[in-house]
Amino acid sequence: MTQDAVDAQSRFVDWLDSQVTAEGRGDRDDVLDADPAGVYWLGRLAPESEAATVRRERRMDPCAIGLRVRPEGEGPWTLRARVRALAWNQVRGSEGRGEKWEKTASIDVVLPIEVPLGAAGAAFGGRQIAEALDAAGAVGSCAEVRVTDESWRGSPELVVELVNTTPEGSRQRGERHLFEVELTVLDLLTTPFLLESLPESFRYDRRLPAIGINCGVAVRSANELVTTDQVVVDRYRPEYTFERTDARLLPLTFENLAQEPVATLARLVEAYEAWGLEHWSSEALQRRATEESWKPEMLQEAVEAAAEHTAELQRLRAGAAVLERDADLRQAFQLMNRAMRRAARGRYAGWRPFQIGFILSVLPSLVNEGEDWQQVEIVWFATGGGKTETYLGLLVLAAFYDRLRGKLAGITAWSRFPLRMLSLQQTQRFADALAAAELVRRECMIGGEPISLGYFIGAGATPNEVPTAPTDHNPIDVDEPRMADRYQVLTACPFCGSKEIRMKFHRGDWTLRHLCVATGCPSEGKPLPVYVVDQEIYRFLPTVVIGTLDKAALIAMQGGMRGFFEGPAGRCSRPGHGFTYAKRAKRPTGCLVPDCPGDTTPLAARDRARFAPSFRLQDELHLLRDSLGAVDSHYESLLDALQTELTGRAPKIIASSATLTGFERQVKVLYNRRGRVFPVPGPSARESFWSRETDRLLRRFVAVWPRGVTLEWVSDRTTTILQQSVRRLLDEPQAVCAQAGVDLVHVPMLLNLYGTHVVYGNTVRDVEAARRSLGTQVPVSPLNAAQLTGQTPFEEVRETLQRLLRPEANFLERLHVVTASSMISHGVDVDRLNVMTVLGVPLTTAEFIQATARVGRAHPGLVYVIHKIGRERDSAVFSQFRPFIEQGDRFVEPIPITRASRRVLELTTSAAIESRRLFVHEPRSAGGRLTTVDLLRKFTTQTGLTAEEEARACAAALGVAEQHHLAFSDVSRQLETYFMRLENPGDGAKWPNQLLARAPMRSLRDVEAQIPVSDD
Repeated sequence: MTQDAVDAQSRFVDWLDSQVTAEGRGDRDDVLDADPAGVYWLGRLAPESEAATVRRERRMDPCAIGLRVRPEGEGPWTLRARVRALAWNQVRGSEGRGEKWEKTASIDVVLPIEVPLGAAGAAFGGRQIAEALDAAGAVGSCAEVRVTDESWRGSPELVVELVNTTPEGSRQRGERHLFEVELTVLDLLTTPFLLESLPESFRYDRRLPAIGINCGVAVRSANELVTTDQVVVDRYRPEYTFERTDARLLPLTFENLAQEPVATLARLVEAYEAWGLEHWSSEALQRRATEESWKPEMLQEAVEAAAEHTAELQRLRAGAAVLERDADLRQAFQLMNRAMRRAARGRYAGWRPFQIGFILSVLPSLVNEGEDWQQVEIVWFATGGGKTETYLGLLVLAAFYDRLRGKLAGITAWSRFPLRMLSLQQTQRFADALAAAELVRRECMIGGEPISLGYFIGAGATPNEVPTAPTDHNPIDVDEPRMADRYQVLTACPFCGSKEIRMKFHRGDWTLRHLCVATGCPSEGKPLPVYVVDQEIYRFLPTVVIGTLDKAALIAMQGGMRGFFEGPAGRCSRPGHGFTYAKRAKRPTGCLVPDCPGDTTPLAARDRARFAPSFRLQDELHLLRDSLGAVDSHYESLLDALQTELTGRAPKIIASSATLTGFERQVKVLYNRRGRVFPVPGPSARESFWSRETDRLLRRFVAVWPRGVTLEWVSDRTTTILQQSVRRLLDEPQAVCAQAGVDLVHVPMLLNLYGTHVVYGNTVRDVEAARRSLGTQVPVSPLNAAQLTGQTPFEEVRETLQRLLRPEANFLERLHVVTASSMISHGVDVDRLNVMTVLGVPLTTAEFIQATARVGRAHPGLVYVIHKIGRERDSAVFSQFRPFIEQGDRFVEPIPITRASRRVLELTTSAAIESRRLFVHEPRSAGGRLTTVDLLRKFTTQTGLTAEEEARACAAALGVAEQHHLAFSDVSRQLETYFMRLENPGDGAKWPNQLLARAPMRSLRDVEAQIPVSDD
């Protein structure tokens, strides 16, 4: 019978890991040309005489390993300790060819030990171990087992350590280390420790069998605890439909839901209710409480979680009911499924239950814009579970619902990402879904503008605007032959999937176009519905806009941002010129096309209100923290205030997050709204109605404690071994397959899935150092490498992603190593990436979760976490690595965020003043312009606008209540100064922004004071 591909992949991961471990410990070496103390990083012990006196430095090359255990009974105690170790001897090479090192035989000594009460470093077995080492050929090497009674902590507790006691003068320096060291504690009944850094929970197990000292711990049997050089933790892949739920039998295909959604989704709700009765009922919880010896607070936690399940059930019921009741919503839902079926192109046929469950739970918000509309909906599911497709489906549904209710143009959703560089893969996914929706719109003859996408990134990646002639500020030259090619963001046509994309700048309507030249494409040679220039996004207001968080800063500077919370001023009479905005000297009609001779047809106020977006989406919510989160909280309030004042309602907010830790407070600070999560966690960490853990490997995490060598050395050696091992598979497939237990038929697949290695650094400096090392410290050729950081040029990012997604046919021509920073953590979804080295534990657990989720998305992954063991955080994580991996979300730090920062308020008040001038006051002014100090002064005089009135409006827009006296006083003081300068511009101020105490932020990260930099 042919071997299953997943089994082959899992076996190959085992084999790869065994190669790295054997090289790190020296298992297969007998002779070396170099000092083994400078080669191996696992299983070694330095002599005590050389150990550092500072504890942190001592961790770098320890002289002892051991176990901290809790005996079941009071002392004295008896146990056995088993010691395994060997050494290396320095010998003269044959024919005088320099020095060599030869491995001695390994010793295996079992010591009976009686531990008296109060033992303090009591030594055992020194003579037996020394004699065994002498007999093995390591003459002069010594070691002993030391035991300390630390029962003073409140319960019986022992520390059992193996110490290298080789004296300084007994052997050559390189010979005094011990290698392949292992300590086993036998015949001691123990009770587990409880991980005190985590609270008790009915979902999780806090027990630790023992605590390793300078090592890991493994349990071989009830009475056998052994030290390990590394901590290996396997996580298993979830499945999303399974036999224990009736949902498995539901036809949740796009095709079925496009025809008859009501009955199918009613059955989904019934299945969810039935499953809840089985697992969340009082009887079920009480039964578990008895079987698992829950404490009262654990049972109370479970009861509260059951109430969350009930609330989720009610939302699902409400969604099914409104879908049945509202004909427009039902039609939009059916059209969305038609579009998603087309966008999937056969890769998948339908929804996972949790995906359609989330969409169902949000449907009441679309119809009833009451309290439910104000809730922030947070999608929380395992990376790779399908979150992106879930909210894509929701956005397509909302776009159709807008069209069916009369909104024929304008933005339906603005989706924002917190990193500076937006994933091109996510852009392609959005484009595919929206293009499919556009084809469905045409087929069904639904009116309105084409359904389209805006890529709102700006300078550095795509143009803010295309000038008529290049300038120092904007060097784009429309006559340069390859100018347009630099700004290609689609890798394939979203209509037909062809890779035949051409870029062209069209002077007639001043647009930068993506064109598909494939024969038979539904685009028929017309521009693809995607806009990448900021000015074009303002002109055409695409259905969905995706971009970076920083673009929100433009509301204080760019009049075209009006389309992001209200309608534009009008529409240009010239075909292809789009919407118009406030008139300016260079744009007398308000058209953004240079030198446009057309006229403007104004939009009525009622029509402008229809343009307001229905949704703002926030991806990676957990990254909105510290100063970025504080600044964004003010801009979120400002965006809501402007849309509410101009159109009567704020948008619905949807978010996705890698963690649930502290989400209630974070949402309250950011949006001044309540948040709720879908789906609520199940009664077990491994199972809910929506998913269940299987026995198929998802990722293997290996915690590495480098001993006596640098982290960089271990990283380079790991890369070398991984690449050499994969190339052995290429050159010696039969031998490697025999060793790994893999069928030969899987060789091409394994080369494809495990031939590219990601080296992840926590800082750009780490990443660049790792990239430099590849050329000098990794003796593998050819070794093709790329780098992905926020500083990597846009074109290089695009090329790298293309090579990863569609590798060269010849393995030796492919990318073999990618060094990357946090940029890769978000939205880079490449199923071929399945091996990663992490250089030090990231500073936040959320970053660790996101970064390591880049590998093993569809196939078993292998992650080496090389700890910077001198750091306290890395040392702490190593000591509890298993729960850190298995209960990762519980280790996520509370998100530090506040909006009550006077420094931030000082920065954002300018944005409130300027955005209100542009979007609230200017449209109400008689002349339609408030671009100069004189015009603004005239307006305030005519309308009677005062500093006090505007201060209250700005404070409210920023979410500052008057009872917050200090903050409100800060805003009032800025407005008083602004109005005073307006009346008496003694410094000759001509433009309104010159009246501000500080210029508006150009980026939401523009927090620190700027200083001049020169080359003097």
